[in-house]
Amino acid sequence: MVEDNFPVDVVTLSIDVGGSGIKGALLSSTGEMISERIRIETPYPCPPNRFVDSLQELVAKFSAYHRISVGFPGLIRQGRVDFAPSLSKSTLEGETDPALVSAWHSFELENVLNATFTVPVRVANDADVQGSAVISGSGLEFVITLGTGCGTALFYQGKLLPHLELGHAPFRKGETFEEQIGNAARKLVGQQRWARRVHKAVSAYNSFLFFDHIYIGGGNAKHLATEELGPNVTLVENTAGILGGIKIWDRS
Repeated sequence: MVEDNFPVDVVTLSIDVGGSGIKGALLSSTGEMISERIRIETPYPCPPNRFVDSLQELVAKFSAYHRISVGFPGLIRQGRVDFAPSLSKSTLEGETDPALVSAWHSFELENVLNATFTVPVRVANDADVQGSAVISGSGLEFVITLGTGCGTALFYQGKLLPHLELGHAPFRKGETFEEQIGNAARKLVGQQRWARRVHKAVSAYNSFLFFDHIYIGGGNAKHLATEELGPNVTLVENTAGILGGIKIWDRS
């Protein structure tokens, strides 16, 4: 690994890992996307070694970058994976595999990626990365990413707070937020019922977070009607998962 000594015009390869796909693009020092966004399928089952192989496959499609950012769908603390719900399933919408849960727990992902690639790598939760790209920096701001599951991030006065897996908190009918508003639920109950559930989820989160603003992103945010969400709710483009790749370097 090279030292973290970057030029003024540093180029970042930003990678957004999702349950169904892994996407990457090059970003300029000012946060502009300067390459096409390339996507590969997320493999299943996806133990850590296969995941690293997939990242190598994606990274090989790019050139001329100085560092890599990875937004990862799970609980990441100091570059180590504590919990990776999406990647702990044998299939995209299958049951959790205890062997995969064990394989991912305490996996030193950032260290492994820094040893794998020739440029420095930073890893953070994907919702933290996406939120870093869209928040205003004022008050308590909450971010939800709706994709395969339900990711969350919290910021106060522009500062990222310690990551909490609030998508796995109890919500309604004995199920978690992720079980109620993840992609499997959207397919099961249909678009309209799912959208109503998202509205209820926003209210439920606000009942104990008392956020000033909430941002809803991820691949399924496009299925929500902006005009029905309220004045303190903003829908964000799914590209925010890529564009936040610079911010996690700024924050560190």
